[in-house]
Amino acid sequence: MSQDSAAASPETARKLAGRRRREVVAVLLFSGGPIFESSIPLSVFGIDRQDAGVPRYRLLVCAGEEGPLRTTGGLELTAPYGLEAISRAGTVVVPAWRSITSPPPAAALDALRRAHEEGARIVGLCTGAFVLAAAGLLDGRPATTHWMYAPTLAKRYPSVHVDPRELFVDDGDVLTSAGTAAGIDLCLHIVRTDHGSEAAGALARRLVVPPRRSGGQERYLDRSLPEEIGSDPLAEVVAWALEHLHEQFDVETLAARAYMSRRTFDRRFRSLTGSAPLQWLITQRVLQAQRLLETSDYSVDEVAGRCGFRSPVALRGHFRRQLGSSPASYRAAYRARRPQPEPSPGPVAVPMPAPVPETVPSQALPQARRTAAASVVGPSATSHTGPEPGKPSSDLYASGYTGGRPSLPGQRSAP
Repeated sequence: MSQDSAAASPETARKLAGRRRREVVAVLLFSGGPIFESSIPLSVFGIDRQDAGVPRYRLLVCAGEEGPLRTTGGLELTAPYGLEAISRAGTVVVPAWRSITSPPPAAALDALRRAHEEGARIVGLCTGAFVLAAAGLLDGRPATTHWMYAPTLAKRYPSVHVDPRELFVDDGDVLTSAGTAAGIDLCLHIVRTDHGSEAAGALARRLVVPPRRSGGQERYLDRSLPEEIGSDPLAEVVAWALEHLHEQFDVETLAARAYMSRRTFDRRFRSLTGSAPLQWLITQRVLQAQRLLETSDYSVDEVAGRCGFRSPVALRGHFRRQLGSSPASYRAAYRARRPQPEPSPGPVAVPMPAPVPETVPSQALPQARRTAAASVVGPSATSHTGPEPGKPSSDLYASGYTGGRPSLPGQRSAP
């Protein structure tokens, strides 16, 4: 399911119960939830921006368990409503869950199931998808979450079709998003669905964010192994693949190394990583190409060969699909925004003192030389004994003088 999916199918669409209102949004908070993710739906749906052309929602902040709720930095929150308030909401948002390894409270899961049965739209932002999955609301459905947690979601709930590439997934009455910024993307999508692109654009301008971002999570993936794969026999095959990305091999090669049929390997790989092995392999090759474009001067053709692509054309196609630009354009843009080091000013040319006339008495020679040097390079030259042979004067270097003329910042001295 893509970012902007069609409306729910007749099988999943439910009529909203009479006591529920579309304009009422309930946000379900738990103790231990991160405050940034929790604040996203509060800001989007809880502030009156009708003066900017954004239709107003009514926000109900509900505690998913007994309070006070402790959040990031040890802050304590007191929600004005409990689970009973969810019965009035047409949209229920779970912005985050405190731990992907612990089960959510049973009472909160019951409230979510009941809301869904009565036609409410259920939304999980980031790790909030784990709460929806625990309630059984994602069974047989496409969903996403933060790419780092997608393998765990796929393994723990194998009936969920986890897609770690998407920023958000709209499956009609159940919606999920990736990490923090993707939560904003999904909330804007909800406003767009409810009130149109003009309202969503007005809200995006107020939030100073793009009204619609292109691409997905693939550009943010790294090559780290999923947390839970370390003890699995497949871990050795995955580690080997990451170490040999410069070689040309395919999924059949990986299946053979795992002593599995291709079909069995595909199923086991997806359950561990949340991704099909072919898509995972392509993503890793693109990420390796991205690193080489950033850190080396290899040509695009050379990068393709060093990342296991059969041709530069293959690299360009996959690179554009995942990162939204060609390899050459990506490298140019990366270097343009990369801070450039300040140019070294180089050695400072210290002018030789003027020759001393022979009529000067011998006992006055040292003072005469110091006076002549001071007349050329300035008074600072008289305050030290001079540089060591072959080294520039540190005082002159610090003062920015080159041959009696002050140099501009970053300007090299004349030879």
